[in-house]
Amino acid sequence: MSYIEPVKSNDNIRNLLKFIKLGKPQFAIGLFFYFSMGALLAVLFGTEFVLNKFILGCLIIFLSTWAVHYHNDYFDYKADHHVTPTPISGGSGVLIEHPEWRNLAKIMAISLISLAILVSIVFTIIFSYPITFILFVIIANLIALFYAAPPIKLSYRGLGEFGNSSIGLLFPGLGFFAFMGTLNLQFLIFAIPIMLLQFLFTMSVEIPDMEGDIAGGKKTWIAIKGRRFGFKLVVISGLLATISFLIMPYTNLFPQIINFNILSAITLIPLGLGIFELIINPREKALATKYCIYNLAGIFTSIILINCYFISIIYF
Repeated sequence: MSYIEPVKSNDNIRNLLKFIKLGKPQFAIGLFFYFSMGALLAVLFGTEFVLNKFILGCLIIFLSTWAVHYHNDYFDYKADHHVTPTPISGGSGVLIEHPEWRNLAKIMAISLISLAILVSIVFTIIFSYPITFILFVIIANLIALFYAAPPIKLSYRGLGEFGNSSIGLLFPGLGFFAFMGTLNLQFLIFAIPIMLLQFLFTMSVEIPDMEGDIAGGKKTWIAIKGRRFGFKLVVISGLLATISFLIMPYTNLFPQIINFNILSAITLIPLGLGIFELIINPREKALATKYCIYNLAGIFTSIILINCYFISIIYF
């Protein structure tokens, strides 16, 4: 028995790590910067930075994002048999290896969404916020859920791109809402280039899975139009994000301390990568996947740099 118990214990630990891997918590951590960007924008508009608001808001983001991959892998179970997971796409592959965990994944997703909503209720009570804050969290989770879940199944109807791109509004929006107590016109305008960057993100995670999505019945834009079309959209969305930031000062809606030329320059990182990819035209999956990983790195670098720029304005 002394030799059997350690083996069982090691198996339990490995299985636990696999189940955590299914939820891809690293993406939840990465999307923290979307939330913080919205929160910092609210501070630039004159609201006070409240640490408790920030912590509870981050918890809502973490729980909501962590839930996404559990319910996506659950509802994409059949389609995921046709794809090979990559570092940025194709599901985790965990349920393909352990189909007996499917119901557990669904329970985990429901539990995490419920916890996110519960935290939003606590947030609303503590800070005397309107009930619309709770509704905002519920809507954000429903959009994420119905990316793959029936009856809407956005990704199987050629509409998944809209759901994914809305993250560029919803996650910074939660940060802004958490500090301002509302969403205003200024934020909605600011969110336009962020949604365009998130659309670039969406194209980049769809490109590697083109063959598998076709075989699995998904109607992503890449599955319908091909990789070349996706790389064209990467450039277009990156260019529009850059132009959007350049135009914003002319609206006279934002504090003059924000230099939108700097924000525009930051978006040249993903735009430059997109232009390079369009020129070399990577059609084979392995090479296309490599450049899509660069795209995601470029997007997150841009979002982090925007956070750093906002912090520099506020505190220095």
